[in-house]
Amino acid sequence: MASIARALQNIRAARALIKQTDVNVRFASSGVQTPITTHYTVCPREKDPRWKDIDMTRVIDEADVVIIGGGPAGMSAAIRLKQLASKEGKNFRVIVVEKASQVGGHTLSGACIEPHALEELFPDWKEKGAPLHTPVTNEKFAFLTEKARIPLPILPGMPMANHGNYIVRLGNVVKWLGEQAEALGVEIYSGVGASELLYHEDGSLKGVATNDVGINKDGSPKENFERGMELHAKMTIFAEGCHGHLTKQLIKRFNLRESSRPQTYGIGFKELWEVDPSFHKPGTVIHTVGWPFSKDVYGGTFLYHLGEGEPLISVGAVIGLDYTNPYLSPFQEFQRFKHHPSVEPMFKSGKRLAYGARALNEGGVQSIPKLTFPGGCLTGCTAGFMNVPKIKGTHNAMKSGIIAADSVFETLTNEELVLRSKTAGVEPGVYEDKFRNSSVWKELFCVRNVRPSFNSPLGFYGGVLYTGIVWYIFRGREPWTFRHGASDSEKLLPANRCQPINYPKPDGQVSFDILTSVALTGTFHDHNQPPHLTLLDDSLPVKENLAVYDGPEQRFCPAGVYEYVETEDGKGKRLQINAQNCIHCKTCDIKDPSQNINWVVPQGADGPAYNGM
Repeated sequence: MASIARALQNIRAARALIKQTDVNVRFASSGVQTPITTHYTVCPREKDPRWKDIDMTRVIDEADVVIIGGGPAGMSAAIRLKQLASKEGKNFRVIVVEKASQVGGHTLSGACIEPHALEELFPDWKEKGAPLHTPVTNEKFAFLTEKARIPLPILPGMPMANHGNYIVRLGNVVKWLGEQAEALGVEIYSGVGASELLYHEDGSLKGVATNDVGINKDGSPKENFERGMELHAKMTIFAEGCHGHLTKQLIKRFNLRESSRPQTYGIGFKELWEVDPSFHKPGTVIHTVGWPFSKDVYGGTFLYHLGEGEPLISVGAVIGLDYTNPYLSPFQEFQRFKHHPSVEPMFKSGKRLAYGARALNEGGVQSIPKLTFPGGCLTGCTAGFMNVPKIKGTHNAMKSGIIAADSVFETLTNEELVLRSKTAGVEPGVYEDKFRNSSVWKELFCVRNVRPSFNSPLGFYGGVLYTGIVWYIFRGREPWTFRHGASDSEKLLPANRCQPINYPKPDGQVSFDILTSVALTGTFHDHNQPPHLTLLDDSLPVKENLAVYDGPEQRFCPAGVYEYVETEDGKGKRLQINAQNCIHCKTCDIKDPSQNINWVVPQGADGPAYNGM
């Protein structure tokens, strides 16, 4: 404990020095280096003479279980493990590694949640003061045209039904879960990103290494360079959230998608507004489909009226990343929605307080990978347990964390299972069976055909027809399962086959530009570090993305990270990466048509600083 505490103290001191030097460059456009990518994952240090005499040893610490990610799934797993250990009278060390500077700081969701998993962890959650303050009391569903609003019924049993659920600010819920975890003895290392997977000689997972700090933008070490630490575990649980950067590597190394379809994704936007009290109806949930989305774009919007004292409304949109037109801008689609006649008046008299965006899983059971491997398992949104018709995943993430914890604890406390393991890293094999017999699997299996039904030639209308008639009759008992098509990155058509989209200019009152929006996220990245948005090939963006698709990363990024600018000689264009704007949504890693962008964890506690989003 003393060694790891000293290491953390040194890392935080290095971060503080970096931030003190660079506080005035938070949103400045970065100068472009040649090459663009200088991160060590692409440019190995072993071949760089500037690193020849640098001490690369790491502090090593050990735990029974290390959990990567302190969101709903990771915290639920940690809490459950300590509850089980306490019940069995065992000394069981659990560490949670969370890259946000504060627990909940990177959490973003609508959010309207079902409380069942929370009740399983804490039957007395109300007495403990869990921040679920707003039960749903009124719900509406509508189809929008450009000028009109057509109410749609919410029939009993439909996924959109929300009575019994709570409107929350999920970051506050996660922060509360972190407090409960620490009270139980969980060690939470916030502001520390897990950057590297570590393996035993037999190929099984040994643990993770945390990120280094103190590296110049050109990839050379600073004077205050500080090596990360190694965290070794008997078992490691990955709860990184959607499209986790370490989970990607695990899926590839252990071939975890051998029997599943590729994951498909959406991008979710959210803004928090303070509105005129006359528009505020606490407990009201409103969902819409239709405009501003065309029939070949899967999307919908939400307005949630919070009841936390102030007249606050969460407004947002979710847009499927399987769209085909490279000129589509998900951010602009969301901004355009707020000008619909049925919602614009409340925003004209209101004040926008916060903004954020995050990718989310939409593949359902067809896209769930194998959940276990030698040395650990996947849980929560990194595995993909969102119920798309409900637009909910928090309850499933928490429940899956509970199931993972049960499975890991059962495996590690069974000496016979541990001794029989063929690898140094033990695989929690019971997790798969427990998961497939759980409420999460049953729920996702019932709605498995809803999302892919929108990929029919009828597009959006075919999906609505299926959801409204076929699903309501069969409730998931139909003897067929639709398949997802190609991955989202393969769906874009060449620009010369698509019509450019002319979006209206933001008015600065209801709609806003990207950089004004990013300023509300609290995002900070030290500008003098290697961009964590790495390119496998620096020449590919201009040769392929710009030449064929007219630079779609300029439009699918919700934070203004990517832009094509004139070269210094004026004879062409080059890609500029403003990595300090990145809000960690992972959309670029998902939608890039050349699959050339690889998101890796930045130094320190960098990223957005959401306050109860």
